Amino acid sequence: MRNLQPDRRAFLKSAVAGIPLVATAGTTLDRRSITNAGNDKSGPLRLSCNLYSFNEPLMSGQMTLEQVFTFCSELGFDAVDPTGYYFPKYPTLPDDNYVYQIKRKAFRLGLDISGTGVRNDFTLPDLTRRKAEIELVRQWTGLAARLGAPVLRVFAGTGKELPAGYNRKEVTAWVVDALRECADYAAKQGVLIVLQNHADFIRTADDILEIINQVNSEWLAVNLDIGSFKIGDPYGQIARVAPYAATWQLKENLFVDGRETETDLNRIMRIVRESGYRGYLPIETLGKGDPRQKVPVFYEKVSKALAAVSPSGSSTTTR
Repeated sequence: MRNLQPDRRAFLKSAVAGIPLVATAGTTLDRRSITNAGNDKSGPLRLSCNLYSFNEPLMSGQMTLEQVFTFCSELGFDAVDPTGYYFPKYPTLPDDNYVYQIKRKAFRLGLDISGTGVRNDFTLPDLTRRKAEIELVRQWTGLAARLGAPVLRVFAGTGKELPAGYNRKEVTAWVVDALRECADYAAKQGVLIVLQNHADFIRTADDILEIINQVNSEWLAVNLDIGSFKIGDPYGQIARVAPYAATWQLKENLFVDGRETETDLNRIMRIVRESGYRGYLPIETLGKGDPRQKVPVFYEKVSKALAAVSPSGSSTTTR
């Protein structure tokens, strides 16, 4: 990573003008944390940008992945997390030439690729369709390996309601079997499968920890989405799940007893540190507004919160 530290005050003033938009195409935990078993709570933490923050301009063709990479590099991010559906012809895999051009672009900008992800649903009653969803994850696991992404984000299921005629135990068994198969394949590719809690089939800490423990694979971990625990106390649930996280999604707001509230970022950073987590903290901005304005503002807030809880002398997000 570069040691060049950008002048962020100047950047914040020029962010909108800097890159023009162009029209171009209760569960009992019976085993140790599978990811963060170390006792050192002062390890390195760096910031990544989950590119869903740029969903509207990317999906409309107003910005390209290359332009978003440039924006993130100039702002000071250490990494980016481009979801699969920002690649051409998703869910069909892009050709290797495109993948390697994207990988080269990130490297030349001083960015790591901290992860990627897909849309999938393992709660479908039809076995043939579930097999197709598993195959989708397998294909994109291979792409993640070629891209140099250490994790692939997946879902349990995208629906909030159980399939008609089935109970939660039955559907959970489908999800566990699918994830176990995906994790076995991912182990051969050197890529972690990370399961995201997304307020769908997975709504609570109990929901995600039940699945993680049943799969029981060192190649399955959690993508901890702090904004998607919408029942009860999110901070308590985040703290319970944090030791199992291999990556995160930090959001501007979360839900306290179902009410949307601004995230207490200092509190989140203390949870991150206490969990022993080391690695990237992807941020994700949501809602209306130009991401070229919103992302720098949230980036600054997260950076300050991270600095506030970082032990003296430890490695943080600066580069």
